[in-house]
Amino acid sequence: MMSTTFIYRLFPMGALLLFVSYSPRLVAQSEPNGAVTQNQATTAPAVPQRDGSHDFDFLIGDWKAHARALRNRLDDSNNPKDWVDQVGISNHKKLLDSNANFEEFDVYGVQLHNRNKGQTLRLYNPETHQWSIYLVDVDKGTLDLPPVIGQFTGDRGEFYNHDTYKGRAIYVRYAWLNISPNSARMEESWSADGGKTWEVNWICELSR
Repeated sequence: MMSTTFIYRLFPMGALLLFVSYSPRLVAQSEPNGAVTQNQATTAPAVPQRDGSHDFDFLIGDWKAHARALRNRLDDSNNPKDWVDQVGISNHKKLLDSNANFEEFDVYGVQLHNRNKGQTLRLYNPETHQWSIYLVDVDKGTLDLPPVIGQFTGDRGEFYNHDTYKGRAIYVRYAWLNISPNSARMEESWSADGGKTWEVNWICELSR
């Protein structure tokens, strides 16, 4: 007999693809004495999903922050002067003895002489094994929706959502990389071509 397996996969850019695979299914046959023949089907045990609830433990504590922001985005200018530097702090703490964590970010713009402060809430879903990351503005009382969602693979974390910029549909990606006990790097990138190419527009280097 043949069995048919349908697999739905939702990619970060929102596309839903359907994969169909066919595989022979062995049917268990019993001998007259009740013994099972060699044709008995065997099922491989399910591989448990990785527990990523402690992926952001490295971030807990107080950090020095050096951020670089691209002012003119998705215009292909590639002008180094479009990048501005910001220096300050990035402090993280867990909430109520859970793995949820909250960031307080406060930096000062070197070139623009302005203050940039923000907050980030990160929540872990033990059923999907994914993180949801929300930008919070406590001054305005707003929560940026939808969150970026994703997980770590090895020592790199990637998180995605979709948004609009100047009337264009874009995909947003956060990436955590270069992680060590005393340093970490976070990058934000946008894609206006469905994820084929990405432009980095935010780099934050943490150190302590």
